[in-house]
Amino acid sequence: MKHQIISPRAVTAVGPEQRLSMAEARHRELDSRLRQLGRRAFLTPGERMEAAQLKKHKLAAKDEIESLRRRMS
Repeated sequence: MKHQIISPRAVTAVGPEQRLSMAEARHRELDSRLRQLGRRAFLTPGERMEAAQLKKHKLAAKDEIESLRRRMS
């Protein structure tokens, strides 16, 4: 099952609080999907590729969260 990831580029006209909330939600979604994949004994090549992409997106979301928190404080 493919999960839709909220793109930070899709959100341009919102304030920093909303962007932070959306980045946190995106991070949780990515983490949830990674945990689902992690519970499997074996991953297909496609699932391994998906997991690698999810990790990259999760790290980018974490970086965005930290950046927004610094700017808001």
